[in-house]
Amino acid sequence: MAIAKWLGTSLGWAFGGPIGAFIGYVLGSAVDSAIDPEQKKIPYNKKRTQQQRKTRVKKQNTTQPGDFELSFLILAAVVIKADNKVDQRELDYVRRHFIKIYGSKRAEKAFKLFNGIMKKKVATTTVCAQIREHMDHASRLQLIHFLFGISKSDGHVHDKEVEEIRKIAGYLYVSERDFKSIKAMFYDATKSAYEILEISANATDDEVKKAYRKMVKKHHPDKLQHLGVEHVKIAQEKFQKIQKAYEIIQKKRGL
Repeated sequence: MAIAKWLGTSLGWAFGGPIGAFIGYVLGSAVDSAIDPEQKKIPYNKKRTQQQRKTRVKKQNTTQPGDFELSFLILAAVVIKADNKVDQRELDYVRRHFIKIYGSKRAEKAFKLFNGIMKKKVATTTVCAQIREHMDHASRLQLIHFLFGISKSDGHVHDKEVEEIRKIAGYLYVSERDFKSIKAMFYDATKSAYEILEISANATDDEVKKAYRKMVKKHHPDKLQHLGVEHVKIAQEKFQKIQKAYEIIQKKRGL
C-alpha cells in the first residue's frame, strides 16, 4: 500500500487545501517510489493519466477515508490541548481508535504523524473551513462524535474541551441542536434521552416517533459507507445510543 502517498495527500489537504494535497501527493509519491521499486517500472500512459485526472476532479468534493483520518488527528490534537495539559489516557484513546479500525501497522504510521501535529499550533478556523468544503454533513457529525469520545476517555467530559468542540462544531456548520444531541450521548442516557432525539420532554408521542425517525435517517451508519467499512462499524455505536434513548422514552411513556 502506498502509505506515504496517502499520508502526504491527506496532510496536504488538511493544511493546504487542494494545492497542499497536490504538493503532499508529490512528496509522498517520491517516498513511496523509493520504498517500492515496482512503481518505477510502470510505464507512462497518457490515456490512463487523463482518466485519473478526471476521477480526481469528480471526487474533489467527496469525503475520502484519508481526508477523515487526518481531519480527526488534527482536531483531536486541538481538543486534547484545550485544557492546557496532555492526558495520556486521551492519547491512548486516539491510538486505540486507529488500531481498532485501521490495524496496528497503519495506525502506528498515523500516530507518528499525530505526534508531530501535537507539537504544532493549529489554525482551527482554517482547518475547519477546508473540512467543511470537502466533507459531507454525515462525516462531520461523526467527527464531532469522535471528539467527544476523546474528551470522555479520561472518565470526564471537561468543560474546556466541550467549549472547544462547540467551536469546532460551529466552524463545521454543525447546528447547535446536533451538537447538543451528540454531547448528550456521552452523559447518563436516562437523563439525556430527549436531548439525544433533539426534542423536549413535553413533546407528544407522535413528535417523539417523528424525531426518532429523523435521527435514524440523519445518523444511519450506511451514510458513512464512503469512508470504509471500519467507519461504518464505529458509527454503529452512535446509532445504538439513539436507539437506546428512544427505548428509554418508550418505556417511560408505555409506547
